[in-house]
Amino acid sequence: MQSEFILLAKIVLSAILGGIIGFEREVADKPAGLRTHMIVGASATLLVGLGTSIALSFPDDSLIRSDPIRIIEAIIVGISFLGAGTIFKQRDEEGVAGLTTAASILFTAGIGIAVALDHYILAGGVTVLGVLITYVLGRIEPRIKNMKGS
Repeated sequence: MQSEFILLAKIVLSAILGGIIGFEREVADKPAGLRTHMIVGASATLLVGLGTSIALSFPDDSLIRSDPIRIIEAIIVGISFLGAGTIFKQRDEEGVAGLTTAASILFTAGIGIAVALDHYILAGGVTVLGVLITYVLGRIEPRIKNMKGS
C-alpha cells in the first residue's frame, strides 16, 4: 500500500509540473491548456508506474516478459495522437497553428515519465525549460519575424 501512496504522490507532482506549462498555454489562449497538460503529465506517470508494478509481478523465469520501453512508446504514440488534434491549418494564411502546443503536450508526457522514474530534479528543470521556451521565446519570436519581414 505504501508504494501506491508513493505513486499517487508522483502523479500529483507530475500534474503540478504539467500544470505549470499548461498555465502558460492557457494564458496564451492555445487549444490545450492547464487541464490537458496536467492530465497528460499525470497519466504518463501513472502508466509508467503501473508498468513498473507489472514488471515486478513476473519473475525473470516467467513465460511473460515485460518491456518497460514499450510502455513509454505507447505513451508517446497516444500523446502524439492527442497533440495532432491541436494542430490545424490556418484558413486565412499558409501557416499551421498548434505545433508548439502539440510539442508542449509531448514535453509534458516526458516530464511525467521522468517523475515516474524518480528523476525529480530533471523533471523540475525541464519544466522550467519548457516555460522558458513557450513563454520567453514566444515573446521574442514575433520580433524575429518582424525583423525578417522588414
